[in-house]
Order: sequence, then structure tokens, then C-alpha cells
Amino acid sequence: MRRPSIDPVTWRPPRTPRSARPARNSLPDLEVLHVNGLGPEDVLVDKGHLFTGVEDGRVLRLTPDGRRLDIIADTGGRPLGIERYPDGRLLVCDAARGLLLVDRVSGGIEVLVERGPGLRVCNNAAVAADGTVYFTDSTSRFDLEHWQADLLEHRGTGRLLRRDPDGTVDTVLDGLHFANGVALAPDESAVVVAQTGAYRLDRVPLTGERQGVAEVLVDGLPGFPDNISTGSDGLLWIAVASPRLAVLDLVSRLHPVLRKAAWALPEPLRVKEKRVVWVRAVDGVTGRTVHDFHGTRPDYHMVTGVRESSGRVYLGSLQQRSIARFTLPGRAPVGSDRTAG
Repeated sequence: MRRPSIDPVTWRPPRTPRSARPARNSLPDLEVLHVNGLGPEDVLVDKGHLFTGVEDGRVLRLTPDGRRLDIIADTGGRPLGIERYPDGRLLVCDAARGLLLVDRVSGGIEVLVERGPGLRVCNNAAVAADGTVYFTDSTSRFDLEHWQADLLEHRGTGRLLRRDPDGTVDTVLDGLHFANGVALAPDESAVVVAQTGAYRLDRVPLTGERQGVAEVLVDGLPGFPDNISTGSDGLLWIAVASPRLAVLDLVSRLHPVLRKAAWALPEPLRVKEKRVVWVRAVDGVTGRTVHDFHGTRPDYHMVTGVRESSGRVYLGSLQQRSIARFTLPGRAPVGSDRTAG
């Protein structure tokens, strides 16, 4: 596919506080569950089963032990974020088709918000108990395969959107730098959105005097935040796809012409993400880091989805053909992970 042109603006990346730097070699032992497809970008845990979507459009279900895999549906697009809808169907953010509902029995698909001029890259979502959906449109400038172009251009065209049960769609926040993960507070009093390109999480209160007024929850992250989720432990879990790249931070400060030149480089010469496995859990009100699991594995990297359920942490990856999981240190999993994701 022909590479699109970019129109960059100068941007000064935030510094990472010393206290926010990653813990070294803190990654617990991983169990890797293979799936028959590339890029299970997100993972949902629901009633003991694992759900994910892969690059060729299939939505998959794995048994808790990972030994059986069933095809639930084929969206014909590129499923990314996946959530449980209140009526039991799966809510799927599809970068090629929009915001979808998938029947996990029949495989039937209902389009809630169609991909088009108003929704270019539907990426991640969170669902309230009444069916209200908060979801991201990562960028209005580029398709998913050119996400790096959005980071280099840095014009902030991403949005956090809300779809009400009656079908009305409104903008909650705009001007976001590659809007990505979305999570609701356990009591639904606030929604949090990740800005991959700004190394930041923003929190928007949904109740009280500051309702609708965005505030920075975590700034100067030492890596690129991807999907986020609220765990059964009440914490906000962050998938960190890669540590920050010093070259990219440097280029961001330079004249836009130089970033155009960087984008024009052949693929082998372009900056690549670092191969790490990294997730972090923070307090959803203060942003204080509670857990930080960081390390390397020869068979897993680029964590783009994270879900904590009953003491286990599940990982998705845009680059792997597998889901991974580990047990929180000092905590044995409860039952068979039967807590809804």
C-alpha cells in the first residue's frame, strides 16, 4: 500500500519523572496460549473463557486452559478492542468496520457506528451498565496500518466518543494524540482514555461538580500506553507497547521537514519498537503506580492489551500469535477466572 504523506508539527515530549521509570526484571513467569491467527490485540475474560480478535477478522474464544479454540464470528475487518455488552454480546472495535456488536452464539454482527468520515480507526472501548459505550477514534488522518505516521505528524486528531443507548454519538474529548485505551471507574464515576502519542492518560469525571472537565491522570509515561482496563482489583491496568524511543522524542522537537524525511525512509531503516513485555497498574483516581511488571521474553513482546481477572493478568499483542498470562505475585487465582472481564 502506498505510504501517505504527513504534515508534521513541532512537539516537545514531556519528561518522565524518576519515580515513573520502570522496575527492572520484574516480570513474573508467563504462560503463553497460542491462537490460530496473528495479532490478538486485546483480550476479554468472561465466565472462564477468553475472547480476542485477530488480523484476518476472526473473533475467537479460548477455553480457560487454552486447549480449545472456537471461531465466534468473522467481522471481515480488523477487530481490536473487545468488551462484554450488557446483553451478553461482544462489543468489538473494528478498525476497518467501526463499532460492532457480535452475537457469540450465532456470529451475527450489528453495526452500532459505521466506519466513515466520522470514525476512521475505532480502537478501544468501555461499556457502562446501561449500554452507554465510550470508545476511541485514534486518528482522523491515517488508517491503522500507518499508525506510526500519526505519531510522527503529531497533530492530535484523535477523539474519545460516547454512544448513548438511543444511538446518539457525541464527542467527549478531541485533540488527542492517537487516542487508544478506554476504561471506566468501577462505579462509573469517570472515564479514562490513553493518548499513545502523548505518553499520557486523561480522566474525565462523569458525575459531580467537575463533570465533563478533563484532567491529567498520568503524564510523562516512560512508554507508549495502548489499551487500558479496569481490573477486578479496582486498579487501572495499562498495556505498555514499547518503551519510549529516544530517537522519536528527539525528532519530535526538530523541524517538520526532518520528520517528513524520517517518514520517507525505507521500512528497514525506520525506528522499531523495543521488544519488551510491560504492563502497569495505577490507582484510577490518583494515578499512583501500584504494580509495574517489566521484562523480556524471547517468545513474546509488544503488549497492546491487558486484563486482570481474579488474580491473573492476561496480555494481548499486535505482533504475536498468542495470548499470554501470569499470576499476580503473592496471589493465587480464584476458581477458574470466572469473574467477568
